[in-house]
Amino acid sequence: MTNYNKLVRDKIPQIIEANGKKAVYKVLSDAEHAVMLNKKLHEEFLEYTNANEEDKVEELADLVEVVYAILESKGVSFEEFEKVRLAKREERGGFKEKLFLINVDEK
Repeated sequence: MTNYNKLVRDKIPQIIEANGKKAVYKVLSDAEHAVMLNKKLHEEFLEYTNANEEDKVEELADLVEVVYAILESKGVSFEEFEKVRLAKREERGGFKEKLFLINVDEK
């Protein structure tokens, strides 16, 4: 028996059982789900940072899937999220210029 104790994608129990194994799982409350989504975000971030170059896009897709799930759990639509993202980009810029701030002289 292998213990996972983590949030998984919706079809994982069926995939496990299709492989002749028994998946033991529970449906989380909204509060538990919110906590586990935050843990999953951290897990997926670590998987992305540790992935080799050819797996990074797939890991980013997992990371974005968790972000979308968090937005949904907070009642924020993708359109609302994009509006906030684009407004922030307009106000503060993006990351295209590859700027690296070394310090600020407080004179």
